[in-house]
Amino acid sequence: MGFVGDQPEHATAGPTKERVLHREYIHQFPVTEHLIYLNHAAVAPLCRPAAEAMQWLADDAMRNGSLHYSKWEECYEGIRVSTAQMIGAHRDEIAIVKNTSEGIATVAMGLDWKPGDRIVAFREEFPANYFPWLRLEAKGCKIIWLSVTDSLDQIDEAARGAKLLAISFVQYLSGYRANLPAIGEICARHGCFFFVDAIQGLGVLPLDVEHAKIDALAADGHKWMLGPEGCGILYIRKTMQDRIEPVEFGWTNIAGYNDYSCRDMTLRADAGRYECGTLNTIGIFGLRAALDFLLEVGVNRIGPDVVAAADRLAEGALAKGYELMGVRTPETASGIVSIRKPGVDCRMTVSELRRNNITAAPRQGWARLSPHFYVSPDAIEAVVATLP
Repeated sequence: MGFVGDQPEHATAGPTKERVLHREYIHQFPVTEHLIYLNHAAVAPLCRPAAEAMQWLADDAMRNGSLHYSKWEECYEGIRVSTAQMIGAHRDEIAIVKNTSEGIATVAMGLDWKPGDRIVAFREEFPANYFPWLRLEAKGCKIIWLSVTDSLDQIDEAARGAKLLAISFVQYLSGYRANLPAIGEICARHGCFFFVDAIQGLGVLPLDVEHAKIDALAADGHKWMLGPEGCGILYIRKTMQDRIEPVEFGWTNIAGYNDYSCRDMTLRADAGRYECGTLNTIGIFGLRAALDFLLEVGVNRIGPDVVAAADRLAEGALAKGYELMGVRTPETASGIVSIRKPGVDCRMTVSELRRNNITAAPRQGWARLSPHFYVSPDAIEAVVATLP
């Protein structure tokens, strides 16, 4: 089978409602001309606006060097404003980082830890949101390990007296979506710092840091936000910034960074205090364009289509003898579906899909599928039909 783009549609089988949003924007994804791309939980293809923004910057820098530096500064400001709009924050609470790991490490290393401090963490986390907390055991901290599927009562019990709780918005393998508002309420009630690794949900699922009482959040742009690798965002609540010391220190952490003769180490008054030097300008051009594109489409519109596409993949896989990792419910489902068939190596499943121009990922014995909103229902049906 070779995928040839957006073919005339038919209604999908089962309870999944018809999806039409992709028709408006499929032209922004040239990848659909030759692939059915189901690997957004790993590295997404760039949306056209992100690619064009980076191409403009590369061409302008080639021809003019830094002559148009003011446009670079406008883009730095733009990414703060767009990120703040997406998550319900203020631009003063947004720092630009190179990836999720740097954002997590900034929080983990910047807080003042004391022997006996307790941290609530989760066993199923991606290593980036696991090792930084585990490493704090060397400082005498105690880690309370939970499962992401543990009840809110269990989380409540663990959070009592804890200094910090760290969880992913969406778990990278099972696709389990955490109840952030409920966990945030628990953390706020117990005075526990609430950190969220948002990389597997931000851009496709609505998230409001005020509603969820999130104290800090990090995400890279190269997955569901459809931007480049090596450019991400870090949110730290304004009232928490004085509690988190910058651990990387360079010339741009200070308030007077524009004055090269300044020797005053007073920190910037906003989250820019966590930026220690020259930024990834070309990446910022791409990520800012991708964020603005997603804001134009509307995350509230994107989320239902992504979950519906993933639901159909799960339904189709079950019908062909596969098992799902975890149980999908309206409250916990995301854009990630991990499947396996007894007696079949997941790498064989992924290879068979790849031979048919369908991208997926082998992960820990499972074939992980992760569609975005622009992947058409007909493409989803083609994937189901191709599953060996």
